[in-house]
Amino acid sequence: MFARFTIVQVSPDKIEETIKIYKEGVVPNAKSQKGFHGITLFTDRKTGKGYSISIWNSEKDAIANEQTGYYKEQVGKFAEFMTAPPVQEGYEVSVQG
Repeated sequence: MFARFTIVQVSPDKIEETIKIYKEGVVPNAKSQKGFHGITLFTDRKTGKGYSISIWNSEKDAIANEQTGYYKEQVGKFAEFMTAPPVQEGYEVSVQG
């Protein structure tokens, strides 16, 4: 399996709105993607920093998901709230409990 991390910084006063968009817009859409395994959002309400971690069956599935434009579209839903460009990182899932 493969994990894609997206690290974002949003205005702390917009954190509730971004959580709602993630829950109602990103999560349902992610479930229809080929190779998708799961998604989680971690937030720091005081600083506005967030980590989105999506799990894919393979790195190939995660890359294919980006190439369709889906990933860019989802990140774009938060553009007006971001105070810095998002950072994306990918990792092999070595252990899962």
